[in-house]
Amino acid sequence: MNNEDICNEPCPIARSVAVAGDAWCLLILRDAHAGLTRFDQFRKSLGIAPTMLTRRLATLTEEGLLEKRRYCEHPPREEYLLTAAGRDFLPVLFMIGSWGRQYRGGGKLVRFFDAETGTEIKAVAVDEVTGAKIGTRPIRIVMPDENQAPS
Repeated sequence: MNNEDICNEPCPIARSVAVAGDAWCLLILRDAHAGLTRFDQFRKSLGIAPTMLTRRLATLTEEGLLEKRRYCEHPPREEYLLTAAGRDFLPVLFMIGSWGRQYRGGGKLVRFFDAETGTEIKAVAVDEVTGAKIGTRPIRIVMPDENQAPS
């Protein structure tokens, strides 16, 4: 299955993974949330090859998670800023991090704190309708052409 096929899937998880499921893209988004905006900053932070970084930044820009803004005319230089979609991706990154802390932990790990309260952030996914922690109740998948009423 290629990316175009995945992007046409009715499953929103499949569509999202097609765009942001690449490890480099996730790490670029992590760094963008940490305030990095420039190509050299991303390259230094990630240790990524320039061609690889160029491709990932292009993908994230084309998909609307980052936008380019020129900050220097001579020579022309651009920075990459989070869009609303990119900013809305932060909870996803925190949930991945929470899973990693639990199942891939060990040794010294980065911790994240709320800048205003100083409290450590403990990410948890909660269903807005029921208030239940996602993963604690059974789920049912309904395809787009099926009746959506509960059974």
